[in-house]
Formats: sequence, C-alpha cells, structure tokens
Amino acid sequence: MVRQVSRAEIASAISAAARAVLDALLPPRCLATGRPVDRPGALDPTVWQALDFLGEPHCVRCGRPFEFDVGEPVLCGACIRRAPAYDRARAVMAYDDASRPLVLAFKHGDRTDAAPWLAAWMGRAGAVLLTDADLICPVPLHRWRLARRRYNQSALLAAVLGRRAGVPVVPDLLARRRRTPGQGGLSRDQRRRNVAGAFAVRPRHRLRLAGRRVLLVDDVMTTGATVEACARTLRRAGAAAVDVLTLARVVRPDSGD
Repeated sequence: MVRQVSRAEIASAISAAARAVLDALLPPRCLATGRPVDRPGALDPTVWQALDFLGEPHCVRCGRPFEFDVGEPVLCGACIRRAPAYDRARAVMAYDDASRPLVLAFKHGDRTDAAPWLAAWMGRAGAVLLTDADLICPVPLHRWRLARRRYNQSALLAAVLGRRAGVPVVPDLLARRRRTPGQGGLSRDQRRRNVAGAFAVRPRHRLRLAGRRVLLVDDVMTTGATVEACARTLRRAGAAAVDVLTLARVVRPDSGD
C-alpha cells in the first residue's frame, strides 16, 4: 500500500531543497568573522571556543558572574553599595576581545541576518525574565543616528525575542529625545551625565505601561548608565518593574562596573 504524503511533508521537503540551493549559491558564513561555516547562524569554532558565556553563579540583581558558588542567591558588592535602577539584568556573554567582532558586525556591519541567532541565545540566558515580562521594549536610538545606521540593533533583537516568547513588543515605547555623544571613552560618571534626561516614554503608551513589568533589551551593557536611565524613565512613567536583557556585558572586578 502506498502511503499518502502529507502537505506538511511536502512543504518540509521543498523548504529543505530551497535551503540546499541557497547554501550552494550563498554559503553560510560565521556571524563574527565571515568565514564559511557548516550551517546558518553558526560560528567559526575558534570564535565559539573563545567566547565567555555567562551563567550561574551570578549576582541576583545585576547578573555579574561570581567566581565561586556560595550556594544561595546573593548580591554582588556593587549592588549592595548602590542598588541599580532596574530589578534584574542578564546577559549572554562577556563583552571582550573575543565577542567584540561578533557584536560590532551585528551593530555596525549590516549583519542583521544574525538577529534570530543572537536573540535565541538571549532567550535562553533571559528565560526567567521573559517568563515574567508583560512588555518588551528596546533601548531607542536618536532619530538622526537611526537614519545614519538604518536600523536599531536592539529593536531587531527585541522583535525576535517577543515573537519567540509570545510577549508583546512595543518598539517605540521609549523615545530618545536628545542626541547624546557616543559613550565610548567616557567614565562611569560621565556616561551617567551624558544620558541623564535623554529618554522619555511616549505619551500614547503611558496607560499600557502602568503597573506592567517591562523587559528592556539592548546589545551591550558597559557601565549600565544607559539601561539605568531607561529604567528610571520607565518607573517614573508607571512601570511596576524593569528587567534588562543584553547580548553582552562588560565584566569588571566588583569594585568597578
């Protein structure tokens, strides 16, 4: 007896054939180096091995990794000395010499095709935050910077995260109301002053925000000045809580960050 082939099987076969043709014409390339790899979304083995993926044990507030597991949820020294404006922060990897090419290729190198793969990593690192979130919003770019870059990398990540987790994404919840100089090369205090008052909640979203837990998405957390400014803005506008999820973060000794 000849088995009837289902539509799903036919569609799967067509999709596989299309992928094979596409891979033959445009071989998949490493998200960081551009070198050929065996499948889309993969990294060159040398890149993968060099990445410092972050996980437990870590500070329950800011996500700073601990060298040793003390056996219970604890705060790092920095969060004890000064509690951040957000409730929890998590990141996929340390931002260092190994991860920098990957992040910069996505952020400045038009590798927007990397968004689904990077967001998948973020979804695993921030699974608890996504489960608790009522809304997702990206850190916004100023309109002139957005026009020059042509895309907001944080908004791309937020869109994929929301679609995968089934959490509403409000891409324009926050507005960057003044153009700030780049944060590169600034000290922690200079970064805070640079972004102070730079963000605002759009009036049309205030009712939707009231009493909600917001997941703020960004590509990199360096000192935390930008996400803290956003978190304070969201809280003043009525958010019940603000968590932060980033692709990478700078990891400094407890006395720094």
